[in-house]
Amino acid sequence: MRRTVLTAGGTALGVALLLAAKPHHSVAVAVPAVTAPEQQSTTGASSGTSSGASSGKSPGASSSAGTTKSTGVRSITGGSVDTRWGPVQVKVTFNGSKITAIDVVQQPDGNPRDQEINSQAIPILTQEALAAQSANIDAVSGASYTSEGYIGSLQSALDAAK
Repeated sequence: MRRTVLTAGGTALGVALLLAAKPHHSVAVAVPAVTAPEQQSTTGASSGTSSGASSGKSPGASSSAGTTKSTGVRSITGGSVDTRWGPVQVKVTFNGSKITAIDVVQQPDGNPRDQEINSQAIPILTQEALAAQSANIDAVSGASYTSEGYIGSLQSALDAAK
């Protein structure tokens, strides 16, 4: 009899704890939206000039260009892509038509798990994109949403560079 009471009490406590647990984030699934980049040009070939570092979810694109679009060092910030866990946005640096660097302007970082995932996924995505010289890269396993946002923002920067 005593065992039955303890088992029933333990089961009730377990169910109550499960019902009281809060999910990581909402379960609503949204289709990622790519916001078109805006382009602002400045003269000079300095790659250190940056005029469009976005904050929050406001998209922006900046370009630091030489005399023409196809030559010189320039940087273009892709559109912000909203993912399930937060926005992802990248800034691509070109030397002529070659991608020389990719910096992440925004990434999901609302909790330690997001930070852990992105600290592993972002370098892999960057390495693959630099090797491919395009946005035609594979997603990182375990970082599907970040990969989707990264690829979308990268593609919008590449489109703006054309």
